[in-house]
Amino acid sequence: MIDRLRGNLIETEPTRAVIDVGGVCYSVTIPVSTYEQLPHSDTAVEILTHLHVREDALELYGFGKPSERQLFRLLITVSGIGCRLALNVLSSMSVQSFCQTIEDGNIKQLSKVNGLGKRSAERLVVELKEKVTEIEPGVAYQQEQTSVSQEAQDAVAALETLGFKTERARKTVQNICSNLPESEQKAQLLIRKALQILNG
Repeated sequence: MIDRLRGNLIETEPTRAVIDVGGVCYSVTIPVSTYEQLPHSDTAVEILTHLHVREDALELYGFGKPSERQLFRLLITVSGIGCRLALNVLSSMSVQSFCQTIEDGNIKQLSKVNGLGKRSAERLVVELKEKVTEIEPGVAYQQEQTSVSQEAQDAVAALETLGFKTERARKTVQNICSNLPESEQKAQLLIRKALQILNG
């Protein structure tokens, strides 16, 4: 699995980037949202990736933010939503806007995305309404969030890697941090305490 590419950006288009990694040039298909985040060509860059394996091809998709890749991977689990349509969704609206639209059940808004008909939009709402909180917590939860330290973010990322849902991991780490002095809020300690709670 190719998780990310770090190298020199040598070519960009709204839906494509070419990155030179140690002399090997990777062509990566990207959404417009990622294109807008990329620096000028001939600049060092790091991009998150998703490798899609087909019978006749290996397709590499790239993303500027973890939330974009999370949403892409979530979208392609829905029947009838392929990689190209998932990219179109990401190119048409922000991750936060999409998640809010799903939570609101706004079929009309979703149907404005090219390639998404009413039935597909309805299917997205039904299948993803309970899942989008893993990517973008609801407004109320966002308001509860205070500035999160890098140590806490690292702890949450580690818990996600271990298979715990994002929202549950965040809340657990946040609760632990609220009961610890800032000087003791180290990623390793937070992970250990979180695992005791989550596996308890």
